[in-house]
Amino acid sequence: MNAASFKPGDLHIPRVLQHIIFWVLVMLALTVIYSVQVSMAVSFRNNLFYAPVQIAYYYVIAYWVVPAYLFKGKYIKFIVLSVVVAVVSMLLSRSSGLIFVIPYMIKTQHITDPDYLSINNRPFFQSLFNTVGLVNAFKGTNLIIGFVLAVKLFKMWYERKQAALEAELGALKAQVHPHFLFNTLNNLYALSLNNSPKSPELILGLSGILRYMLYECSTDEVPLEKEVFMMQQYVNLEKLRYEDRIDINFNISGNLKNKQIAPLIILPFIENAFKHGASETTGQVWVNVDIAVRDNWVKLKVANNNPPKNTPGDMGAGIGLSNVIKRLNLLYPGTHYLKIMDEEDTFLIVLDVEMSPVVQPAKQAQLSKQLVPA
Repeated sequence: MNAASFKPGDLHIPRVLQHIIFWVLVMLALTVIYSVQVSMAVSFRNNLFYAPVQIAYYYVIAYWVVPAYLFKGKYIKFIVLSVVVAVVSMLLSRSSGLIFVIPYMIKTQHITDPDYLSINNRPFFQSLFNTVGLVNAFKGTNLIIGFVLAVKLFKMWYERKQAALEAELGALKAQVHPHFLFNTLNNLYALSLNNSPKSPELILGLSGILRYMLYECSTDEVPLEKEVFMMQQYVNLEKLRYEDRIDINFNISGNLKNKQIAPLIILPFIENAFKHGASETTGQVWVNVDIAVRDNWVKLKVANNNPPKNTPGDMGAGIGLSNVIKRLNLLYPGTHYLKIMDEEDTFLIVLDVEMSPVVQPAKQAQLSKQLVPA
């Protein structure tokens, strides 16, 4: 691995080691916080006795109470158990202080404050349930744990949200395949009824597109070149179906190389033009497709003749178009612009998407030489 290709995510630290490092940092932070009135050594020594309570408190809440009750909607049990765990942790922390910390502090730091001595020199259970001592124990226990739990809860919420988004994207993406296949089989069926000699060619083209969908669209992104080539293949299939009845213009400008885009994110717009434009119109029809690439942006314009609407407000769009709009919102939030114009004679879609650039091997090698010392 060279310096140019290294990413922070490539560094894998075992989970146990991550937790150890985290608690060491917490110990150091607490040592600094409580070293205002005593030395660093004394502060560190005292925190060693409080740390087991805080660690146990954190793991019980984060890895048992929250997943077992909060995330499963058992809110009353969650609140009750959280209060119980907090009270037990407070009592354990107070006990640890009375047994290991306070006697040591009185002996070594020569504490003479009469109120402090009066509270902590009583019999154990009287000192344990002293209000001031319990409040201090509660604050000390929850000072760091409250912050850590907030971070942990946010992380859990984010991971669950990402998992839900990925599941939704997977479901939306899975709908593209059968929807496309259904429409294309309808085309094939129409040709077969007329014993068209073009049926074998259509089947061959369809098999190529399905092969692309099955074997190359399983990744998050695909090369823009392949995606555009697949769209050209689809348009060629539609030309076979409509023959001279359709006028198709397919224009490409800009550099398609070294660009990545989500698979099957553009095809539904082109498919929509044929399904809800050409197929629902008798007589001569037309479809215009323009793809322009500039820097890391691709602009798609798809226009087709708009058939007469059966009902007021009937849009020239179906499940494929609504599906891809949802995918765009999930995959490219804030980095795509979609405009749909449903006019009397024309249905126009304009889509701008910011793509992911691909580092060329030559540039990457040159970058490595600059970053890696000789």
